[in-house]
Amino acid sequence: MADKSEPKTILIVDDSRISRMMLRAIVECEFSHWNILEAANGEEAKRLSETNHIDFITLDMNMPGLDGLTVAPELKLNSPGVKIALITANFQERVRAKAETQGLVFIPKPITEDKVLNFLER
Repeated sequence: MADKSEPKTILIVDDSRISRMMLRAIVECEFSHWNILEAANGEEAKRLSETNHIDFITLDMNMPGLDGLTVAPELKLNSPGVKIALITANFQERVRAKAETQGLVFIPKPITEDKVLNFLER
């Protein structure tokens, strides 16, 4: 369970600005002292993970360029111990199985405050 008093860093990766804004609002409401980074694609996420210590990542599955499942292993290498949630509307069992194989938390869309906070408070 995340210590609410200890500042953490979360990276929100989604090509949708609206989705990033929504996720940011949920995190800021509950964890106002956390550092929130945003990336619009997998390449930007990789760059941010190389230069920042990241505790949590929310990762969209479908993005131009590197999709969530492709970039997740590199993000984990750059931020050992990071907890990653794969957020997707793709409910195919193979996607869920690959996410679980990589140690990712699978969060189905639509995004809700409860789903996000449940991931962050593990």
